[in-house]
Amino acid sequence: MTVSVLLMLIIIIPVMILTVVFAWKYRKGANARYEPDWDHSTKLELVIWGAPLLIIIALGLITWISTHKLDPYRPLDRIDANRPITAEHKVLEVQVVSLDWKWLFIYPEQGIATVNELVTPIDTPIRFKMTSSTVMNTFYIPTLAGMIYTMPGMETTLNAVINKAGDYKGLSANFSGDGFSHMHFAYRGVSATDFDAWVAKAKASGNTLGRAEYLTLEKPSEKEPVRHYGSVQPALFNAILNRCVAEGAVCANHQMASDMTRLRNDVALKNLPAETRRQVAANAALGATTEVCETPTNSVKK
Repeated sequence: MTVSVLLMLIIIIPVMILTVVFAWKYRKGANARYEPDWDHSTKLELVIWGAPLLIIIALGLITWISTHKLDPYRPLDRIDANRPITAEHKVLEVQVVSLDWKWLFIYPEQGIATVNELVTPIDTPIRFKMTSSTVMNTFYIPTLAGMIYTMPGMETTLNAVINKAGDYKGLSANFSGDGFSHMHFAYRGVSATDFDAWVAKAKASGNTLGRAEYLTLEKPSEKEPVRHYGSVQPALFNAILNRCVAEGAVCANHQMASDMTRLRNDVALKNLPAETRRQVAANAALGATTEVCETPTNSVKK
């Protein structure tokens, strides 16, 4: 902000001064030199166009650098303006799921989960991994960082840090249905000692968040109270992300991998000689498992 103001003043101050100078110099009766045929000055043109051009280049450079520093996917390189991140600063991962109409926070390293309450230690890098169970939402803590979308079947990331202990408010800023106006959560920045005590309290709750419990929690509800889970089923967030929490559901990432394998085999099959393609088709008709090997000899492994 200060740099931008200084750059603007480089133009504004000379213009204001020259306005007064020209008005005084060319006032009536000042006997100023009269040049009715004057129409060009290279030096003046360089000043008129050069100074604004340099300012635009400087502002563009500042904007480019600042924009990339604000990239939510970019890992933090400092705790605050004066303290860089060192090996002593361990990143805290929090997995965030936006539900109808509540928030689920999973702490994979601590093995706990909460509903509508987020607690993190101050001066600790935080990496949020976010997704949604149904419609698109936005994860927004005005005190902490910018607004990031959560989308079903997709993972978004936010790297952030809180430097001041206190009680803050988080919310969704994207309309998502009837309970949207109540889709708030409490956010607290605490000391490392208080965070450990809070984790211990959550573990002592005795509640378990497994797939069955999640499917119940996922059902639309409003004004959900704060809830703690002392243990979380491993890889639950990945199941939510890939939309395969329910028993028997095919995970999206597995389905995509299967589709890609089939596509590669189809492409490789088209490049085989006609006789080999007929052989592969015959084996497939007999129920044999045929894998096309993409080798220089176009061999077929049965």
